[in-house]
Amino acid sequence: MDEEVNMKKGERKGKVTLILAAASLVAGFGSSFQYGYNVAVVNSPAPEMQQFYRRIYVDRYGPMSDNLLTLLWSVTVSMYPLGGFFGSLMVAPLVNKFGRKGTLLFNNIFSIVPAIMMGVSEVAGSFEIIIVARFLVGICAGLSSNVVPMYLGEIAPKNYRGAVGIVPQLFITVGILVAQIFGIRSILGNKEGWPIMLGLTGIPAAIELLLLPFFPESPRYMLIQKGDEKTARKGLQRLRGCEDVDEELCEMRVEEQSERAEGRLSLLNLFTFRSLRWQLLSVIFMNMGQQLSGVNAVFIVEKSGRKLLLLIGFGICCAACVILTIALYFQTTLDWIPYVSIVCVIVYVIGHAIGPSPIPTVITTEMFRQSSRPPAFMVAGSVHWLSNFTVGLVFPFLERGLGPYSFIIFACICLATLIYIWIVIPETKNKTFLETSKLFAQRNKVEIMAEASDSEIKGTGEGNCGQEISSTFL
Repeated sequence: MDEEVNMKKGERKGKVTLILAAASLVAGFGSSFQYGYNVAVVNSPAPEMQQFYRRIYVDRYGPMSDNLLTLLWSVTVSMYPLGGFFGSLMVAPLVNKFGRKGTLLFNNIFSIVPAIMMGVSEVAGSFEIIIVARFLVGICAGLSSNVVPMYLGEIAPKNYRGAVGIVPQLFITVGILVAQIFGIRSILGNKEGWPIMLGLTGIPAAIELLLLPFFPESPRYMLIQKGDEKTARKGLQRLRGCEDVDEELCEMRVEEQSERAEGRLSLLNLFTFRSLRWQLLSVIFMNMGQQLSGVNAVFIVEKSGRKLLLLIGFGICCAACVILTIALYFQTTLDWIPYVSIVCVIVYVIGHAIGPSPIPTVITTEMFRQSSRPPAFMVAGSVHWLSNFTVGLVFPFLERGLGPYSFIIFACICLATLIYIWIVIPETKNKTFLETSKLFAQRNKVEIMAEASDSEIKGTGEGNCGQEISSTFL
């Protein structure tokens, strides 16, 4: 009997179809790749670009001080995370109006336009164009860093949601790598090549603009938010590679009726909604803890679970920061200590790759239901980019004032985040969005009930599931 039940459960497990894989790759390359590429694109050609800044300024106004050049370059670099912050604020209104796929297509405006601007900046003789373009491409990154995980998390089956959800981080890292390769002086990191290098960010956007329209919109968005069951069913059938999707549609209807009982959410009342209190705090803590660095992850998230990877990752980062502090303190006294510092940095990067870098966006997708997910990603993205901006702005002063002890601050942040995850965040692997909400219900002192009969779960064609849904405060 148990074997029969397990067999039925096994049959209900989703699979990675060609359509799902292709949609993930197109969205990842077209959007997330740009995020990583633009993080690193100005690093290698910085000296050549600064010479361009100086030359244009001298031609216009006369001699240029080193402090002014440093200021202009700092503004150029910081415009990217600042744009990312404003892009995050646009997430909820855009995904609710245009959908997940529609927002990604619309977002290409903020890539193609600045790509052209940066590509012609030298011909136009204007460094101001580069600064404005960096802000616009930052908006693109702010949107894509939130919308891509949301889109992929909603189109993936629950048993592959973690693996599909870290595809964006893979492409972010590939983007950083490609930017570093193109930045080699003999390739594009030279006086003639840097405008081309900056303008290349428009190519992935153009590819996404051409290919993404052929893939389905999020079925959850179409059913729950647009009420279009026909389109949702058709899209889900394409993504799952089978005709029988009644069970998954029924699960969506359960979620829809549960949300209807609680009422639709906006960003303004998200912070006061009791049933989402700890989910929201978790998003804030994870994204603050995450922004110490950003690297790639391997596909072990479905095997080991989200919570374990976060704990291991932050634990490794904390230990690496402590040892790095000790190594930096003694680096002038022992010849072999610098090698310890290098090992610590590598270990830290590996630790961050295991969990802190890719997992927060996966968990953010899973902790919130349909109407609360967009404003939750707005909060997550805002914290992410503000933390990114703050670390870049404050760390040089910390390093100057505290020296090697500055890394103790990061170790404390890692430790605090680890403790929070250990105490508060449950394991969400292989859970539906509604099941994850129930995991938080007791901590939030809210009861969420969503029940359906066996016949309803098996699917009744185009009909409703007929669940009785309620949400009450305990």
